[in-house]
Amino acid sequence: MLRAFLASTRPLLSRVRPAALPHSHLAHAPHAHHAQVTPSAILSRGMKVRASVKTMCDGCSVVKRKGRIYIICSKNPKHKQRQG
Repeated sequence: MLRAFLASTRPLLSRVRPAALPHSHLAHAPHAHHAQVTPSAILSRGMKVRASVKTMCDGCSVVKRKGRIYIICSKNPKHKQRQG
C-alpha cells in the first residue's frame, strides 16, 4: 500500500485532508463533546520560540509571565515571540 501511495502521480496535497476542516461524518450530526471550528481559530497564529528575543518595532513590548520572557506586539501579530 505504501508503494502504491508513493508511486501515485497525483500531487501530495490532493491526498491529504486539511486538519482545520471538520470530518465528513461529523458534519451532519454535531455532538456536544466535539469542538466547533471557528474562523478565528483557523486564522490565529502561534508565536516564534527563540533563544534570544528582541523587539522588532515600536508596538512590541517585553512581558515576563510564568518565568518566561514574551514579546507582545500591538501593531503586527507576526512579532509575537517567546524565549525558551
